[in-house]
Amino acid sequence: MKPALTIIISLFTLLIAAQDKPAYTVFTGEGKKADYNDIIKDARKADVVFFGELHDNPIAHWLELEVTKSLYAEKENDLVLAAEMFETDNQLLIDEYLGGLIKESSFESEARLWKNYGTDYKPLLNFAKENGLKFIASNVPRRYASIVATGGFEALDKVSASGLKYIAPLPIEYDPELACYKDMLSMGGGAMHANANLPKAQALKDATMAKSVADNWQKRKTVIHYNGSYHSDRYMGIIWYLNKYSPGLKIVTITTILQDDIEKPAADAMGKADFLIIVPTSMTRTYK
Repeated sequence: MKPALTIIISLFTLLIAAQDKPAYTVFTGEGKKADYNDIIKDARKADVVFFGELHDNPIAHWLELEVTKSLYAEKENDLVLAAEMFETDNQLLIDEYLGGLIKESSFESEARLWKNYGTDYKPLLNFAKENGLKFIASNVPRRYASIVATGGFEALDKVSASGLKYIAPLPIEYDPELACYKDMLSMGGGAMHANANLPKAQALKDATMAKSVADNWQKRKTVIHYNGSYHSDRYMGIIWYLNKYSPGLKIVTITTILQDDIEKPAADAMGKADFLIIVPTSMTRTYK
């Protein structure tokens, strides 16, 4: 066999092998096969899109950016970006950076950025900057979540009026029977059982993110919110609060799930979101 023909056959074989190893698959929450275009078709008609990521998953981060680009192609300036990874008291820094008032180095040195910001969230923020889009820092400042984790919601009574503007309105409504909070008490073993305030800190984050979304949504606009999947899975967490702050919004949810077999969702994945992005458990991580 001629060398050139051998190379062509080898490349063709590799191509076929690659097609047999997809990086992800998409299903509806009911377990029906779907694809990327199905996500965009529904998302473009939504008031709010929640993209539930696994924080260290590169496929989720890549798709967050791709979905954002696709929605921008449809919505243009009617698209608003928002993220758990930025805290409400950093909104001024974000606005100054996006508006060109401060340098990138100044923003990055002063904002409390996650360790994977450079690879996973910087592309989203810069997409907003390049296209003149609003980017919302939606999460509660971590110091307030910390004091609730230690002292419960009543610890917020000591927060000054200037601090309260970064938090969802008090008192924070809280349902300890919601599965997303109830399950937290069993996931962490004995230490978690000893601190019933930890789910309250999670609820404070969810409520503040929901209020941030509600405050920045307007008719004909779509807000895409990036958050850890646990904050929006099964339409609880942020969505439970958003339905109280702004009832009646059309919401589309996406979640990211790791499985050994990505050809069909596992039983416990069903119903987690409108769209399930199934990624192989062997996928590389963006950080450890």
